[in-house]
Amino acid sequence: MMKRYIIVLFAGAALFAFACKNETSTSNDTSGTTSTATTSSATATTATDTSGTSGTTSTTAVTSTAPLSGADADFARKAAEGGMMEVDLGQLAAAKATSQDVKDFGNRMVTDHGKAGDALKSLAAQKNFTLPSTPGDEEKKTSNDLSKKTGAAFDKAYMSDMVKDHEKDLKEFQKASKDVKDPDLKNWATQTVTVVQDHLNMAKQINSKLK
Repeated sequence: MMKRYIIVLFAGAALFAFACKNETSTSNDTSGTTSTATTSSATATTATDTSGTSGTTSTTAVTSTAPLSGADADFARKAAEGGMMEVDLGQLAAAKATSQDVKDFGNRMVTDHGKAGDALKSLAAQKNFTLPSTPGDEEKKTSNDLSKKTGAAFDKAYMSDMVKDHEKDLKEFQKASKDVKDPDLKNWATQTVTVVQDHLNMAKQINSKLK
């Protein structure tokens, strides 16, 4: 009888120990889950904060929306007309030139002056200033004269005009980069000086190769 009682007591103790072990394991799992959830929550908060920070970081295209002064407005108009002419003549050269160098130069004029013109349009729009939509009379005459030429004669006339035009443009843009009052237009002119200088160097090089 005593032996049976001892066996039952031992079995009960073993069952109690097993139950305690399971409870401890469950407690640990819950703690791990809670820790994971807390970490996920912190990560989500960080992501939200980062998104919020990036959303408040922005840059504006212009530093001032004040109207352009008379001299600044005149420069902007002339620059727009000259740029449109460069694009028109570039398209003409790309189509009519016999020299591949002249064709490539024409395509470069379309790309570069097109981008510069778009930037000027955007700037002017934010200052409520209307730029001309077509080249001026002088630019139209140059285009008409060139369109009548063909072959090597066209190549020579086009590249000769490009040298003269870019020499003139370079002086005007260098002057504007110093004299223009509007900070945004001044910045645009200063950046464009480098482009015009590159074009002039290219035009002189190509023109010297034509016979």
